[in-house]
Amino acid sequence: MKKNYVLDTNVLLHDPNAIFQFEDNDVIIPIFVIEEIDQFKREGTERGRNCRQVAHYLDELRESGDKRLSEGVSLGEHLGTLRVAVPKSREDLPVALDHSAQDHAILKTALDVRDADPSRPTIFVTMDTNLRIRADALGMSAETYENSKVDPETLESGIVDLEVEKGEVDAFFQSGALTPKSNNLKPNTSVVLRDSESHTHTALGRYDSSKKQVLPLRVPREGVMGIRPKNREQAFALDLLLDDGVRLVTLIGKAGTGKTLLALAAGLRKVVEEGTFTRMLVSRPVMPMGRDIGFLPGDVDEKLNPWMQPIFDNLEFLYSQGKREGHAFHELLESGLVQVEPLTYIRGRSLPHQYLIVDEAQNLTPHEIKTIITRAGEGTKIVLTGDPHQIDNPYVDHASNGLSVVADRFSNERIAGHITLSKGERSELAEIAANLL
Repeated sequence: MKKNYVLDTNVLLHDPNAIFQFEDNDVIIPIFVIEEIDQFKREGTERGRNCRQVAHYLDELRESGDKRLSEGVSLGEHLGTLRVAVPKSREDLPVALDHSAQDHAILKTALDVRDADPSRPTIFVTMDTNLRIRADALGMSAETYENSKVDPETLESGIVDLEVEKGEVDAFFQSGALTPKSNNLKPNTSVVLRDSESHTHTALGRYDSSKKQVLPLRVPREGVMGIRPKNREQAFALDLLLDDGVRLVTLIGKAGTGKTLLALAAGLRKVVEEGTFTRMLVSRPVMPMGRDIGFLPGDVDEKLNPWMQPIFDNLEFLYSQGKREGHAFHELLESGLVQVEPLTYIRGRSLPHQYLIVDEAQNLTPHEIKTIITRAGEGTKIVLTGDPHQIDNPYVDHASNGLSVVADRFSNERIAGHITLSKGERSELAEIAANLL
């Protein structure tokens, strides 16, 4: 049975393509949603870009259809129709505390659509939790927008335990390879080989899908830039970070698990010591992405300093680990081998042969992440780090953020790898706070 889907403004702000994601059902956009979108169209942010894209889609549908938008136009083959709902008058919800709120006008339109067409189920789609609650209280079926949503709790960690027969662990150490009996391992899955008769007898490796073998980790015994893995998760992460064949690495974990520090250490190793990449580019989203950084005094570097200070702190820590010859931390920045900058102006750039680290990537939308990854030129490696449970962006949540979506979508790609880090190593106090608070 066909359904009516009434879309809230935040759905279109999150994904302009949402109007095409409801199969052969009918999509209805209240006129009040278009009024709200019009308020943001001049912004230079991702929100403004999405608003302009929605307007472009609607205008194309208006011109190509033989009916008015208010009557319903076809969305294409195998899809339903789109209609802009225009009520005869703006009536208020009888229970609304603020009768001027656009939310109530949008919800009232959804209720009118339901009452006007009782033969079909009508579903109100909004990413606003409170609005879904209000809709439900008024007897309206409400759902969140599920497209591009990935629950971090069900996201694979990138690590599997593989029980092997007696003697195979020792054989793995001797030969440097093991062909697993199970053929359902995904590319670049990190593997813990565990002796079936002695579960404490283990070996660490990574599955190479081209050779169909588990190979030993290639992490130097002396560590990287004075940093040694403190647990197996960090060892797996460092192995992915140092592999030039893995072009996209996603590291997810709570505060203190070492995501950023490991990424920076591996990047410095590849850029400064080995010369594999021409430079290391490190960035974090200035929230919200695209906002003018002129709110702070000084030149660009001075304005960025408060946002990028965590990066500088980690770099300074790496260069304080023992006496190290060669480039000093500040000399690297001055020489351009290491560059720290915002994501604000990345659109349109091409980044070849670079080691690109994007910290706090959980604050980016899937579209913003796509924009970043598609900037990668030949020979570039991208590392995305973040914690989906620490999101400052009001337009994404723990399931709809770009970091979680990318980790899930690239799980079967041979040039991508993912690790979820769960054990904090920053300090005993930081680990207890992360678990209890």
